[in-house]
Parts: sequence; C-alpha cells; structure tokens
Amino acid sequence: MLKPILLVEDDPRDLELTLVALERSQLANEVIIVRDGEAALEYLQRTASYAGRAEGNPAVVLLDLKLPKVNGLEVLQTVRQTESLRSIPVVMLTSSHEESDVLRSYQLGVNAYVVKPVEFKQFVEAIADLGIFWAVLNEPPPGSLRSSRRRHE
Repeated sequence: MLKPILLVEDDPRDLELTLVALERSQLANEVIIVRDGEAALEYLQRTASYAGRAEGNPAVVLLDLKLPKVNGLEVLQTVRQTESLRSIPVVMLTSSHEESDVLRSYQLGVNAYVVKPVEFKQFVEAIADLGIFWAVLNEPPPGSLRSSRRRHE
C-alpha cells in the first residue's frame, strides 16, 4: 500500500498543472487535495470533516506558501510543533522568490523549498522529481499512512 501525497494549493491553474505533472510521473500514490491552510491542518490533525480518516501521515505535504485562511508558513509551523506530525516531509511549492519567505520556511523546518517554474515542461519535470523522491525513494518515518490511490477534493 502506498502513502498519499497531501497537495495544499488554492490556485486552480497551479492545482491542475501539479496534478498533470504527478500523473505524468506515473506515481500510484493517492493525491489528497485541500485548497487552504485550515483544511490542511484539519486533514493532518484528523479534525472537522477529516475526523474519520484513517490514522497515519502522508508521504509528503506539497504546500503552497500563500493560502487563504491559514498561510503556508503557519501550517508548517503547526506541523513542526505537533509531535505526531513533526516528522512529515514538507515541501514548500510556491511562486515566491522572496528571500524572507525562503529563510522563514527553513527556520520553521521545511524539508525543501521549490519555486514553481513558469514553463510547463520545467514545472512537470520539477513536480515529477519531487513526487518520485518523496513518494517512492524517501523512507518515511514509522506510522506514516499507507493507502490506495484515490483523489479527494
């Protein structure tokens, strides 16, 4: 059984491009989609509409920086401060080149900071590389959720 990928993205265009890129990389992992930081935390903490989801953590969180309700930095900070979530790999996937965003992300414990390429081909390659590394090559911490492929929106 494979661990899901949690994709936190509010921009419909970036969401679709990311899903296309993940599909082209032929990963069999389930992709869980949430569109704001609050929903990401609810999923990870198994609260609200996600209270009944199976125990365990995703293989990786692909996290946009600028999100409605709760921004990506706040999500990252909460993940790193929560014992049961702390070991989840988090990749900031954003269009921000701001040095302060990069610095703050690493200060809060992000595993990788990836600026979204503008060109479609580069974007697909970047997402495919991320997906393959975190979902296939990386050995997850004990207790990570393993599940079959389904897409949730």
